[in-house]
Amino acid sequence: MTLPDPIPAATLIILRDSPSPGSPPELLMVKRAETMAFAGGAWVFPGGRVDPGDRALAVGLEAADVDGIAARIAAIRETLEEVGLAIGIDPPPGDATIAAMRTALHDGETIGAVLADHGLTIHPDLLVPYGRWRPSHQTTRVFDARFYVTSLPAEAPAATVDSTENVALAWRDAEAMLATADVIFPTRRTLERLAQFSSVASIVRDAAAYPVQTIVPWSEHRDGVEHICIPAGLGYPVTAEPLSSAMRG
Repeated sequence: MTLPDPIPAATLIILRDSPSPGSPPELLMVKRAETMAFAGGAWVFPGGRVDPGDRALAVGLEAADVDGIAARIAAIRETLEEVGLAIGIDPPPGDATIAAMRTALHDGETIGAVLADHGLTIHPDLLVPYGRWRPSHQTTRVFDARFYVTSLPAEAPAATVDSTENVALAWRDAEAMLATADVIFPTRRTLERLAQFSSVASIVRDAAAYPVQTIVPWSEHRDGVEHICIPAGLGYPVTAEPLSSAMRG
């Protein structure tokens, strides 16, 4: 079976410590519209494909790792479009500027042009690599998706859903999302990993503890049951799930 060439993509896990002492950190997720071809109806982290404008900005920044910086820029741009949070953008824009930037991006302006129009700069290094996933099953779109984690800035406004690709958003801890939400296989494995930790700082330390390698899940039979599997040793506490229960994009 020949899969289509993977589409570079990026997703951002935005974390904030819980206001309740002793409670686990919260993370932001959005619910995809049921009509979306990829992961319709699922809860996901903000993100999407890497656009040519993202790569052009990475080149303009003279990044040593153009692909990696372009993916970070894409995660920042998609987060701004989808939930109205300007992560890694300096100085932090106000509500009116965020609204204008979202409109311009939705109208097709590149992130570089939008930043220049408002006299803003971008800091992709604030995003910490946390994983990279590429499916191995037949699907209409194959994404090579890089996952990042970052902390919600103290001055950030309230997140607001774009009501186009996504129809709802929620701040919840990872365990709560696992218990209540429909999530696809890579998201479930990532939530299980995040659920092990009691603070944003401990999650960032976990990100630094494991090398990021591209995870390509495979299927194998275990005790007569077909499972979807991933490698051990990359920080994920669950490395296999029966195919019958796995939700795939």
